[in-house]
Amino acid sequence: MRGDRRDGDRRFSGDWRALVSLVPYFMEFPLRVFLAMGFLIAAKVATVLLPIAMKHIVDSLDSSANPVLVVPLAMVLGYGALRLATIIFGEIRDTIFGRVTERAMRRIGLKVFKHLHQLELAFHLQRRTGGLARDIDRGTNGISFLMRFMLFNILPTLLEIGLVAIILAVNFSWEYPLIVFVAVVIYIAFSVVATEWRTGFVREMNAADNQANTRAVDSLLNFETVKVFASAPFEAAEYDRNLASWEQARRRNRLSLAALNIGQALVVSGSMTAIMLLAASGVADGELTLGDLVMVNAYMMQLFIPLNFLGFVYREIKRALADIEAVFALLRQPPAIMDLPDAPPLDISAGAVRFENLSFRYVEDRALLDDFSLELKPGKKLAVVGPSGSGKSTLVRLLFRLYEPDNGRILIDGQDIREVTQQSLREQIGVVPQDTVLFNNTIAYNIGYGVPDAGMDEIRQAAAAANLTTFIDQLPDGFDTQVGERGLKVSGGEKQRIAIARMLLKQPPIMVFDEATSALDSASERAIMGALDDLAANRTTLMIAHRLATVVNADQIVVMRDGRVVEQGSHQKLIEADGQYAAMWTLQSEQQLPESESV
Repeated sequence: MRGDRRDGDRRFSGDWRALVSLVPYFMEFPLRVFLAMGFLIAAKVATVLLPIAMKHIVDSLDSSANPVLVVPLAMVLGYGALRLATIIFGEIRDTIFGRVTERAMRRIGLKVFKHLHQLELAFHLQRRTGGLARDIDRGTNGISFLMRFMLFNILPTLLEIGLVAIILAVNFSWEYPLIVFVAVVIYIAFSVVATEWRTGFVREMNAADNQANTRAVDSLLNFETVKVFASAPFEAAEYDRNLASWEQARRRNRLSLAALNIGQALVVSGSMTAIMLLAASGVADGELTLGDLVMVNAYMMQLFIPLNFLGFVYREIKRALADIEAVFALLRQPPAIMDLPDAPPLDISAGAVRFENLSFRYVEDRALLDDFSLELKPGKKLAVVGPSGSGKSTLVRLLFRLYEPDNGRILIDGQDIREVTQQSLREQIGVVPQDTVLFNNTIAYNIGYGVPDAGMDEIRQAAAAANLTTFIDQLPDGFDTQVGERGLKVSGGEKQRIAIARMLLKQPPIMVFDEATSALDSASERAIMGALDDLAANRTTLMIAHRLATVVNADQIVVMRDGRVVEQGSHQKLIEADGQYAAMWTLQSEQQLPESESV
């Protein structure tokens, strides 16, 4: 029981936190909010006056009260004017307030997008893209729903209840407003309790929906893998299992909704029956006119129609608040890597890079780097080689500040990279990654991505240097060819050459090649290495390599093992040392020999 209470308290505090978080966006246009509220009140006053107008029309048409039947034209026109006013004022209110809602959705959507890009790599490696996209989509839609219905349904309904209670108390006996008050309290209390009970089913349904969507997106993103492993039936079965969970949750949600609607109908029918009995008795005793009976009936219907909608609105507001809270919880998640206040931009003069006493681990019980030190001299090419898991690619991630070291520091021209802005740091470093993922856009767009204002002539030159021209000339759309999601329409080698062209176009002072030619054939590799060597001249270059043949011309080669430097020197010196590098060289030479003989 205490656990349920604590969960309820947390949900309540989360609801209030979500509402408070919306206030700054809500008040960006205070004049519009004020005008919208004014038209809201005007529309509701016109709505409340409608039954009074109807009463006078009916009384004037009552033959027992008026032997000569005369059509009360002025009253009918007045009734029509009030009806028109309620619609016009409501439309003006929606039009004025629409700008507030749209701007809030834009601001929050942009803020979430920027925040996601500020979060560390570890967050993005652990996220589920499909579920995250659904949370963001539901959250922004929830903001629109909450702003519209919180202000334009709940508040007007409460205002209308108050006005009707006053009118009934002034014009009739105290029993009328008492019945209205008791009925409204019972109705709202029942709706709130039943909706809270149903919220668990809604959350369960959302969770199942997220799981099914995540599974579908993950499967479609890995479409090729599913095909080659003939796993389509397995994927369909897993997706159906997730959909079955969603179906069960949705069924419970639907049945609980039926129980809610029946309970609300009982309250409405009972209260309307009670107040109509009271009014009919008054007419029979001659204390009330037929117009009074019509007015009381109109007020009861007018009250319970929005109240009936209020049950739906409250339920949807609870869901919207939960969706919005998920978005703001994401915004409250602080980035693990942040710029220092007033951090200056990185100022590169020579391009010297120094890894100084670095220690780093991804998991607590396994150190990947341990008191690691390395220096990249300005304008020189340094290669790092070693077995998988030795920490080579981790150096690149630390250099880009995708992770922070546990101990030690990285200096560029004597500047600690933790003390400069991340934006300026990454602008000054270019990388050709081992696993190149392209945007679902054109080849030209992907080559020019690092230099948004690059012209087509520059893009063509970079493509030619990356040995892409022949491939692109064979395509019907040339540089306008779409590469598909994650670049799946082009081969691994073509993706890698596009990444190399992107680097050639950017021409940064510090360059990183992480297995930059691993997906290329020998002929393409030889053609591109010349262009890379020309680009690397007078630039600081870090090469992460598995194939030793690509680093023989490096100014210095560093051999890593278990997060430490075990050997370093030029290719020739390391061969003469007859250590680990020489053993790796001999092994790779023997593996390549049969291939060359078979050719």
